[in-house]
Amino acid sequence: MSCFGCCISSEEYNRKSLKKSIKDYNDTNILASFANISFKSDSSKRRYIAQEIKKIGKGNISANIFSFRELCTATKNFKADCLIGEGGFGRVYKGFLDSTKQEVAVKQLDRNGFQGNREFLVEVLMLSLLHHPNLVNLVGYCADGDQRILVYEYMCNGSLEDHLLEIGPDKKPLDWNTRMKIARGAAKGLEYLHEQANPPVIYRDFKASNILLDTAFNPKLSDFGLAKLGPTGDKTHVSTRVMGTYGYCAPEYAMTGQLTTKSDVYSFGVVFLEIITGRRVIDTSRPTEEQNLVAWAQPLFKDKRKFTLMADPLLEGNYPQKGLYQALAVAAMCLQEEADTRPLISDVVTALEYLTVDYAEHGNEGIRINSSSDRGGGEETEDKGSCHDRHGESE
Repeated sequence: MSCFGCCISSEEYNRKSLKKSIKDYNDTNILASFANISFKSDSSKRRYIAQEIKKIGKGNISANIFSFRELCTATKNFKADCLIGEGGFGRVYKGFLDSTKQEVAVKQLDRNGFQGNREFLVEVLMLSLLHHPNLVNLVGYCADGDQRILVYEYMCNGSLEDHLLEIGPDKKPLDWNTRMKIARGAAKGLEYLHEQANPPVIYRDFKASNILLDTAFNPKLSDFGLAKLGPTGDKTHVSTRVMGTYGYCAPEYAMTGQLTTKSDVYSFGVVFLEIITGRRVIDTSRPTEEQNLVAWAQPLFKDKRKFTLMADPLLEGNYPQKGLYQALAVAAMCLQEEADTRPLISDVVTALEYLTVDYAEHGNEGIRINSSSDRGGGEETEDKGSCHDRHGESE
């Protein structure tokens, strides 16, 4: 099921290598060692991270260094009313920095949590080196005593998960155009990590909750604590312990621990399928045969007549038929069982550029696919002007 041959974009991407910024570290092995550090005790972890951040931070890490007191002030002593999220790293609070008059998201390490000092250090270093419109901006960090806190730009629209999989009564479902826009931006973030960073970076934790949205619903990847440097030279993969979220991991990585950029492409395919269908990758509330999204979708990919059954019912049929078919083709290719048969993320970006431009230019003239509840005889009807971007504009 190939769609990339017909998805041709005239736009040429300006690729800027990160070699120069990486070389500022004297030896790229330094960064690799941070991504793989291990410790015998918690006290050695704390000593190491404090020493290394202090040493490497001079002239290399662009992020600000905050005191614990400053962040207490910014979050009103980490008041419960300021809590905006919670994950594997710890709790996230909305804060305000008086010094810069800036709203920020303050993520405090849970000292009893799953992720720890290694992930904290990797995230500080990665986000100090990597800068792209589709990666979240690290404002600074705090490493006072045993405190481990990360400070990011504040993303007012929360995560993709909030608007796709956990829609409250006060939220409108994302329309088709906004969904494609988010998918394209997230893919561009991965493209930057895979093909412009040198050495390449494997994100390893691509999921809806890690895709944050700004005022105009532009996506930015967050949570880089599990990121790994990709294979270099004649190496084909990186061997590591399996990390990430169940359902999003590529099968070869889950089985062997062998990680490549194609592992991220598989995870992208899972999220893209969530974007199209509005279904969670694992949903135990559904019938047994529908609980695993990928397993449910695989037989449907083989029958074009069933493609409309895969569209999110909340779209209410407001999507271009051609766009749906091509989007599902992209998802199917990313979800290939064999890693070598999956496309490069740059090919995915090209396809999504085509889909987004095509829909922006012709979406209002597209065919409206009525939902099963109002379709009756199953005929297709034209509905000019029915597609509009509810979320694509700045608020």
